[in-house]
Amino acid sequence: MRIAVNTRLLLPHKLDGIGWFTAESVRRIVVAHPEIEFFFLFDRQPDPRFIFGPNVTPVVLCPQARHPVLWRIFFEISVTRALKKYRIDLFLSPDGWISLRTGVPTLTVIHDLNFEHSNDFLRPSHQRYMKSFFPRFARKATRIATVSEFSKQDIVETYGISPDKIDVVYDGAHNFYRPCSEDEKAATRMRFADGKPYYIYVGTISRRKNLTNILLAFDRYKTLRPESGMQLLVVGSRYWWKDELADAYDAMKHQADVHFIGHAESDVLAQLMSAATALVYTSLFEGFGIPIFEAFCAETAVITSNVTSMPEVAGDAALLVDPLSVDAIANAMRSVAEDNNLRDELIAKGRRRKDLFSWDRTARLLWESLMKTKGDI
Repeated sequence: MRIAVNTRLLLPHKLDGIGWFTAESVRRIVVAHPEIEFFFLFDRQPDPRFIFGPNVTPVVLCPQARHPVLWRIFFEISVTRALKKYRIDLFLSPDGWISLRTGVPTLTVIHDLNFEHSNDFLRPSHQRYMKSFFPRFARKATRIATVSEFSKQDIVETYGISPDKIDVVYDGAHNFYRPCSEDEKAATRMRFADGKPYYIYVGTISRRKNLTNILLAFDRYKTLRPESGMQLLVVGSRYWWKDELADAYDAMKHQADVHFIGHAESDVLAQLMSAATALVYTSLFEGFGIPIFEAFCAETAVITSNVTSMPEVAGDAALLVDPLSVDAIANAMRSVAEDNNLRDELIAKGRRRKDLFSWDRTARLLWESLMKTKGDI
């Protein structure tokens, strides 16, 4: 059997949530099924690290698909031709984009529909494209996989898709997340936070991630507790930095206590997470929220939102807050920093909860979904 995989988001040093999902799940599937021929469809020369086995044939298609016009050319022309040329039996697209012009059985992974619920989470051109094409992708796909029960229900209700067509495969966390020793934590705090305790935010800087309210809440907490010495570390690329986010940062009294780390390699990110007093991840919308689970693995307390998929992922192992309430986020920061018993309780619950999700489980469920796709022909 020949399976083609959309691997255009496998980019070295630039993996986002969907990129990690693709890398971790597909690598395990390739290794577990040496009898299958896999064709990885890239939009640029691939890094050899992403060719996961001798049963993988890399295929470079044009153009580099990073804009709505180029998306259409890549998926409707280049991918369609490649599926025919290589006589593909199944097509897996881990990022949601598929070809509307192929008859090849297709499994698409739609992680969430955030673009359907707000008009300012994405660039306007990207928003228009996704609102126009993703309903068509959902109807065209033979099957759909998604990463939470919340996202499954959202796809059902928003696009009118039968729940029987959708499989929940969940996300996982990387095995490099672990609790560090006290000496390692002290060294990390010295390197990145002037030796002081800190909250950490991990993720792309975009409006959906709600960094504006995190900055406002941190400034409010520091104004009430300047003696705490608490810092805020922001780990992620500045995809979006304007309007209310830039205004909030410029107006901060404690701006000097915010440290922008940018992209961090895996080993450094694991140390940063473990040494933090708490992860503050109060997004406005998430299909899963991988950093929540990564914090559980690092044995770090979590503050997250009480909306969309985040309560499903966090369970009772995090402080759940209204992401629109600066006071609620600030109060949670204060509670987790000043109440050692609460923080220890959250860490203990997270330690138990981390066993619910793993990339091994994700890969197994995604493979089962692929086999259902084959059976639905």
